[in-house]
Amino acid sequence: MSDLPHRWTAASAPSLDDLAALADTAFKALPAAVRQAAGEVVFRVDDFPADEMLTELGIEDAFELTGLYQGIDRIRRSVWDPVPEASRIFLFRRPILDEWAERGDVTLGELISHILVHEIGHHLGLSDDDIDALEAQAD
Repeated sequence: MSDLPHRWTAASAPSLDDLAALADTAFKALPAAVRQAAGEVVFRVDDFPADEMLTELGIEDAFELTGLYQGIDRIRRSVWDPVPEASRIFLFRRPILDEWAERGDVTLGELISHILVHEIGHHLGLSDDDIDALEAQAD
């Protein structure tokens, strides 16, 4: 008989810290040039996006947003601009876990890496094609 049911009796959902650790691992797996180009971006893991974020993006269901880049991308920054607020990349635990459970075809680490790379791409001012190429490098 399989020990699968037994292994799950003590299991719990990954915590915010667990997802932050997976995001850190995914970031460290990126090419050094990408990590350096990302600069001083702040990573944050929350259970859900704030209501203000959803309203600003026109999203009604919080489960539809797994990650978000907030800031002025590196392409549009100027040394003449006032010092901007720190650029942030948010990962949202509950929507990520929901998508992971629905998909069933990727590991949680792979999904977090995909989301993180996508948001770093926005931070760097990359096109969707460039983001896809960046993600291929991270695999």
